[in-house]
Amino acid sequence: MKIYIGSDHAGYELKEKLKIFIKELGYEIEDKGAFSLEINDDYPDFIVPTAEAVSEDSGALGIILGGSGQGEAICANKIKGVRASVYYGYTPEIVKVTREHNNANILSLGARFINEEEAKEAVKIFIETKFSEDERHIRRIKKLEKN
Repeated sequence: MKIYIGSDHAGYELKEKLKIFIKELGYEIEDKGAFSLEINDDYPDFIVPTAEAVSEDSGALGIILGGSGQGEAICANKIKGVRASVYYGYTPEIVKVTREHNNANILSLGARFINEEEAKEAVKIFIETKFSEDERHIRRIKKLEKN
């Protein structure tokens, strides 16, 4: 499975650490930027290419990062075929549920609200959890895809 990753300045340092972690888990990873820490960059410049790559690569997943992860998820969700979910702490169970129930294909992390270990745990859960394939979840996702 291929993992695409992208971040603006707010998530840049955490993104660099997660790239190493994801490789250590045995997954192929492709970085869509930012490629250096530029405090005045704009998250759509990196999130859109990440989301487009996930949309075009069947079976791939994405990890996007920003300050809160909210704007990044909004941006990613504008790309057809993307289902981005935000995580910024509290309980990693939500990451599991978003994969099982919503077949989310992008995890948006709020880098200002979680530490490195929380982010690694969330990423591992996200990558390793499979969609449940329950009829009710399939039905709901099909309704989303009509819009």
